[in-house]
Amino acid sequence: MPNFNKVYLMGYLTRDPELRVTPKGTAIAQYGIAVNRSFKGEDGQSREEVTFVDMEAWGKIAETIGKYLHKGSPIFIEGRLKLDQWEDKASGQKRSKLKVVTESFQFLGKGAGDGNQGEPPARPRPAAQPSTVEDEDVPF
Repeated sequence: MPNFNKVYLMGYLTRDPELRVTPKGTAIAQYGIAVNRSFKGEDGQSREEVTFVDMEAWGKIAETIGKYLHKGSPIFIEGRLKLDQWEDKASGQKRSKLKVVTESFQFLGKGAGDGNQGEPPARPRPAAQPSTVEDEDVPF
């Protein structure tokens, strides 16, 4: 049976990326984006719908996102869907969460239209200090 898992999203970061590092030294960035959709309702009125998506990036991509992007930054993402499943320690209930794993991305906004696509903005934002992730914190 054929399989295909590819997601393309363009939106704005809803929060500053949270950059952490695994015990083996791999960077992980957790962040969210908002994707807007404009459409006409049955009554002919223009409407807008916002979808909030939880995102995850690993390695060099995570480091770059953590260094150069912040809340409100526009971004174009290519990634894949991932379902995290775990058991809630407090209630014992099984939980799950669907997120997008960033496989590649492009900076948008200033400089994106002048041949600078894929290049970071001229000045990085102040670097956040990554926190260490314990093995039990990684949901797989």
